[in-house]
Amino acid sequence: MNEDQSKAEAAVLTSNEQYPAVLPLLTVQDQVIFPLSLAPLRITDKTEMKLIEEAAMGDKFLALITRRNTELPASLENAYDVGCIGRILQLQRTPDGNMHVAIQALKRFRVVGVESTDPYPRIRVEVLDDSPLDGTDAAPLVMTLKLQMGRLIDLSPNLPDNAATVIENIQDAGFLADLAAANLNINIEEKQKLLETLDRKARLERIIYLVTAEVDLLELSKKIQTNVKSTIDRSQREYFLRQQMRAIQEELGEAGSERPELKAYLEKIEASGMPEDVRKEAMRDLDRLGQMNEASSEYHVITTYLDWLVDLPWAVSTEDHIDLSEAERILNEDHYGLEKVKRRILEYLAVRKLKADAGGPILCFLGPPGVGKTSLGQSIARAMGRKFVRISLGGMRDEAEIRGHRRTYIGALPGRIIQSMRKVGVNNPIFMLDEIDKVGSDWRGDPSSALLEVLDPAQNGTFTDHYLNVPFDLSKVMFIGTANSADTIPWALRDRMEIIDIAGYTVEEKLKIASKYLVPRQIEANGLPPRRVSFSTPALRRIITGYTREAGVRNLERQIGTVCRGIARQVADNGRAKQFKVTPDDLAPYLGRERVFHDVAERTSIPGVATGLAWTPTGGDILFIEATRMPGKGSLVLTGQLGEVMKESAQAVLSYVRSNAAALNIPEETFTQNDLHIHIPAGAVQKDGPSAGVAMLAAVTSLLSGKRIRSNVAMTGEITLRGLVLPVGGIKEKVLAAHSAGIREVILPERNEPDLDDVPASARDKMKFHPVQRMSEALKIALGIEM
Repeated sequence: MNEDQSKAEAAVLTSNEQYPAVLPLLTVQDQVIFPLSLAPLRITDKTEMKLIEEAAMGDKFLALITRRNTELPASLENAYDVGCIGRILQLQRTPDGNMHVAIQALKRFRVVGVESTDPYPRIRVEVLDDSPLDGTDAAPLVMTLKLQMGRLIDLSPNLPDNAATVIENIQDAGFLADLAAANLNINIEEKQKLLETLDRKARLERIIYLVTAEVDLLELSKKIQTNVKSTIDRSQREYFLRQQMRAIQEELGEAGSERPELKAYLEKIEASGMPEDVRKEAMRDLDRLGQMNEASSEYHVITTYLDWLVDLPWAVSTEDHIDLSEAERILNEDHYGLEKVKRRILEYLAVRKLKADAGGPILCFLGPPGVGKTSLGQSIARAMGRKFVRISLGGMRDEAEIRGHRRTYIGALPGRIIQSMRKVGVNNPIFMLDEIDKVGSDWRGDPSSALLEVLDPAQNGTFTDHYLNVPFDLSKVMFIGTANSADTIPWALRDRMEIIDIAGYTVEEKLKIASKYLVPRQIEANGLPPRRVSFSTPALRRIITGYTREAGVRNLERQIGTVCRGIARQVADNGRAKQFKVTPDDLAPYLGRERVFHDVAERTSIPGVATGLAWTPTGGDILFIEATRMPGKGSLVLTGQLGEVMKESAQAVLSYVRSNAAALNIPEETFTQNDLHIHIPAGAVQKDGPSAGVAMLAAVTSLLSGKRIRSNVAMTGEITLRGLVLPVGGIKEKVLAAHSAGIREVILPERNEPDLDDVPASARDKMKFHPVQRMSEALKIALGIEM
């Protein structure tokens, strides 16, 4: 945009030139050419060069239209309908064989037809004229546009300084609008719309809007740049002033004078009691901090790191107060039963009392949900006078959750071990690692491997978090783990822990726990007056046997809470608290009908059904094994989501029964003329393990012999083809499940007889146990069959 061009274009405005009706078509890309503008073009296509040469030797006129899609080749279909008639002013060939041409845009046109396409397109055009504009409308629009263009020229680095003079000297509204549109930083589609707008007033209004928007954007950008520059200048000025102040202090012998925040950090470092090697690291970072600009991002990284160092309890401990009698009282006060667990805890505390620095094993409470594993850790902390902290490891897959993130980016943090130590504020808390059996691993690392350093007494004295990068002593921490299943605990972790089984509670124990702990807690939690609400023993027994089926008491407490909430609603509605004594008949309005049924006798009333015992991560359970036969060729069908081990047990059962068919009085043709189907209900639940071998044997033998299995007998044990019954795990859980289901006799492997010592006496004394060594003994007890 220059003054000479403006004069030349103004001269064209006064001419009344006639244009050819048919013109050669030249499509341009990435630009829209407006009337009275000068378009310098570089031509590389051979066909387009031929077009330019023939037009230059003729009347020099041609049609200029913008391409719609720059990725498609030049064609009439890939061009807009409105363009500009142009005249070739100058033509020059370059050494590389291409062509430079300067074209003066003259007048808008619209394509009305195609004359020919070979060797290049020739089109018929209709010259377009702008609509007239009344002077009273034009004056304010022209003045506004010139004013905004002046602001744009001042702000934009891409427009020359003399452009303001050119704009000021233009009087024609249409020419002014086109000149402004050609120099706007807008997309091709928007420029093409302006080219196709023949209404001068509408075109001026739209261009004024676009110019104003670009001016606002440039002003905002300039403001941001100014603010950033002032911030940088201020930071540099502060840095130089600090350097000058430091030099002056050194000259005056006052070099020890530091900034207040540095003094505060120095005092905290001295008071923290951190080891010497950690103190050296802290002082090194403090020296680096004193040489940094406060606006630096690394400044805040170092201050955050120092905050972590000085806040950690390097030398803060609580004093142990171990009184075994008091500890036993606290354990009995907080938990009912669990005598073996309490005895082991008291032994642990006794060793700690005699030898305070005794390492000892890491305790791990193993059992189903709701048996009190976490609350045992809280009781130990109360008995020892220590603080208690807990983290859940369930679903943890990132090693950085344990070891922390390295200080390579803003936002890095220590691992959850160090975070918990800072939160608890002492270096010897009771630290509970919940759900240690649910730790996972993926591409981010293996948290269980990181836990090895935490739990190993030989290593945790120098535990190094990646964020701190200095050792922190965890040897004074008493770690306690909890888990639902020992099988899923990584073997290296399991080797470092002492597993203490908490299998579950009998009905009688649940009654005591409910009356002593759960009912008072739920009455208080629901805002009920304690002396006006009570639960009868038959009501609690009905809740335990008819509404819950669990090893622990978590769901039992929920059901008691449901009853208490129902009572709370009645109290709130009546406005006064009357006397409530909950009886078995009162439960249905609050809890609905009973959901747990003990139908062992009904389900085993026909031959081919045996009652087995199973272990699950949520406690023991009973399962029914059903067998039936149908005409066939001796196939064995297994259903009920059985795992590979259970399938192999079923094959072993069939082989044993068939090999001993004569002793069992089963005709041989029974196996060749029938198919056998073994099914374990609850088919949606996957089942596996060798424990069902004896029960499968009893079910198949009962079916083929036609003798019914005794309904009050449950069984467990692994079988062999030689007829032996091998020991299995989870005896305590299985016996408690049988007791809860009303079963009073259990067949189990002889080598599992010592495991009965773990069963609570309240359940053991009411049951009869049949330890067996061979499968024939089990069949005699369950079916009365002599072999």
